[in-house]
Amino acid sequence: MFSGITSMLNGLTRDPAGTILTLVYVAVCILFSLILRECAHGYVALKCGDPTAKWMGRLTLDPRKHLDPLGTICMIFMRIGWAKPVPINPRNFRNYRRDYILVSIAGIVTNLLLCLLSLVISAILAKIIWQQGLIDYLNASGDRDLLINIYKGAIANNIYAGSFSEISVYAQVPWLMYVQRLFLMLAQMNLGLAVFNLIPVPPLDGYRVLDQFVFKGRLNLNPQTMMYIHIGFLVVCMSGMLTGLLYTVNSTVMGAFTAVISMMI
Repeated sequence: MFSGITSMLNGLTRDPAGTILTLVYVAVCILFSLILRECAHGYVALKCGDPTAKWMGRLTLDPRKHLDPLGTICMIFMRIGWAKPVPINPRNFRNYRRDYILVSIAGIVTNLLLCLLSLVISAILAKIIWQQGLIDYLNASGDRDLLINIYKGAIANNIYAGSFSEISVYAQVPWLMYVQRLFLMLAQMNLGLAVFNLIPVPPLDGYRVLDQFVFKGRLNLNPQTMMYIHIGFLVVCMSGMLTGLLYTVNSTVMGAFTAVISMMI
């Protein structure tokens, strides 16, 4: 996290306009991704018979109802984070175990769908942005996913980072790179949210899924224990100990997604 802050400060010194633009992109992605994610939890809970989220005003696009200050800061500087958990009352569910699992995975499914949709739009934009000669060359070499996979090659990664000058010579519609950058960032952020929230640690969704699938709902931790686990997990996140593992998982999943979606290019 501290390396992210240092990088941001250095960016403001070297390229203030570019860094501010990046912050705008990140802010838009955070708002869109986290709000839809939390609304999905509340909406699925409502459909399963629990109106708690609706009664407490959480089925709204108002970011003030969803954003957790520390989780949002972590999203900005580490690209992993969380929002305020949507309140639910499982006693209202029609089928307790089934509905509890559905509500728990609603956010993860939403993030994965947003990732896939963003990659599809990025592929469509790539077909318009790049010269046909470049596309034909990448198709012949089997590397067309370089245009949308930020983990694999310099083209998509440069767009993701906003380094357009290095690759604009191959573009026939250069200004669309600004649009594609937004969707590449949306794809990466939503994939990161989905993978991160699968970690079986409270208050993440993975903990609830583990509790229901493996422990049949018997994993009852008291509030004090939950608090200690939460604090310990925050320390682990901020220390960067999870960075390598999350990068490996994210890059593997992104590679599988882009291998299929890049066929559109």
